[in-house]
Amino acid sequence: MYNKYNETLNNLIHNPHKWLITGVAGFIGSNLLEALLKLNQNVLGIDNFETGNIKNLEEVKTLVTDSQWNNFKFIEGDIRNFDTCRNICSGADFILHQAALGSVPRSINDPISSNNTNIGGFLNILVAAKDANIKSFTYAASSSTYGDHPGLPKIEDTIGKPLSPYAVTKYVNELYADVFARCYGFNSIGLRYFNVFGKRQDPDGVYAAVIPKWIQSMIKNEEIYINGDGETSRDFCYIENVIQANILAATSDVNNQNQIYNIALSDRTSLNQLFNFIKNVLSRNGIEYQKNPIYRDFRKGDVKHSQASIDKASIRLGYHPTYKVEQGLEEAMPWYINMTRQT
Repeated sequence: MYNKYNETLNNLIHNPHKWLITGVAGFIGSNLLEALLKLNQNVLGIDNFETGNIKNLEEVKTLVTDSQWNNFKFIEGDIRNFDTCRNICSGADFILHQAALGSVPRSINDPISSNNTNIGGFLNILVAAKDANIKSFTYAASSSTYGDHPGLPKIEDTIGKPLSPYAVTKYVNELYADVFARCYGFNSIGLRYFNVFGKRQDPDGVYAAVIPKWIQSMIKNEEIYINGDGETSRDFCYIENVIQANILAATSDVNNQNQIYNIALSDRTSLNQLFNFIKNVLSRNGIEYQKNPIYRDFRKGDVKHSQASIDKASIRLGYHPTYKVEQGLEEAMPWYINMTRQT
């Protein structure tokens, strides 16, 4: 069977490009960095370490060769500064814009900071990319854009009203991207991520995502709290699928640009199922968790169910996720166990 992704990877190895990754020290950014360096690409990365971590970059360094690491240049900076954005865009072929203040609860508690980074910073990098005539601009959009629309699976051109300031910021990104295509002929691709998980996803802090938080708590034999009755479901997507989507989007032809694509599995996993998945994978790694979860109130700003249609990404980009939820947990678990034992 024809595999667009494998062909793309082979082409990149033989024809290296210069990539810019914003938010490079974050969870997704550092995984993209690792993948691109292993393909012998030249990468410039920027991060202000507000949510990213220098340890993520240090870890990537241990996973690539010295010559591959020498293809990486890091700049500590902030996308809220336009001059910084203009400088980092110069000479880049492809941009993978991952920098943002994530988390629905964070945005509810501090909407101004989310707006300044997610909208102001996005506009800065978008203008700078346009002015630099960047070949390809791919940005992290979000499934939160679907808001209160009840339909499942989620289809790109049908959304509801946003349920949080974070969702507003990510929707405005899409609006700006569309306007830049109409006004300036500058095309881009937005990838609506659905609950991404994997190694280097921070389990600490009040805004930690559910998977790393639960894994760490189970390893430490702490209580697990579930918001609602546990039947809330999400389309959890392993990081390797997201890497595939970014590389395919960045290298796609112009006919696939100025588009939004769902990046997920097109599946639903309830929190109760997720709890059992993690428990079973830990058991296979020699860690037994015997406690029952504690149920509490549903979280404000969240939707009850989420599931993506990935037909558009599959047809137009050649995106075909290779990891199911339990497979992703299996691959990432040694990292989480090692990380937890070091803390």
